[in-house]
Amino acid sequence: MPEASRRSDDAPAPVGRRERKKAATRQAIADAALRLFLERGYDDVGIREIADAADVSTTTLFKHFPVKEALVFDEEADMEADLLAAVRRRAPGQSIPNALRAHALRHRRAGADSDPRFTTFLDLVNNTPALRDYHQAMWLRHTSALAEVIAEESGLPAGDPACTALAHFALEAPHAARGHDDPHEVMTRAFDLLDRGWRDLT
Repeated sequence: MPEASRRSDDAPAPVGRRERKKAATRQAIADAALRLFLERGYDDVGIREIADAADVSTTTLFKHFPVKEALVFDEEADMEADLLAAVRRRAPGQSIPNALRAHALRHRRAGADSDPRFTTFLDLVNNTPALRDYHQAMWLRHTSALAEVIAEESGLPAGDPACTALAHFALEAPHAARGHDDPHEVMTRAFDLLDRGWRDLT
């Protein structure tokens, strides 16, 4: 078979027309919501306004986003995959806490570099209690998956409490930096503590 006609077993299956349409609708809703939230504030924008801006019904909106807070955070599955990959694909000799620190700092820098609205977005989340609480709870939902990968990569048994603790505190570190003048320094020092403790354990 010609090279151009072969597809690797690892290549993703083609996405069907229906799935593409659903993804486009979801993206249109998320984009409309974020634009309105950044313009007017989260609490001053209603669900019907977002649906109208995206040219969908409120029923369609809720099929994609069951709660209003979810409209602001639209990439949770991708975020978890990237988080776990940071541990699995870390450089030789790099500790797990240092890999997670690099991921946390890279994620923040990437957001700021890719979209000039990122700082405004962070302000929106940090200054809106409902969004702040939802984001923290959403991020901490990755604790179990991260702890499992940490155990696998460090040769510790599944369910080891040290792995769960490292996962939890690594995910909390960005929240600890919220509101500080130098969040980069806060996260760096937090992960320094985690790295020293992890090296003592392992």
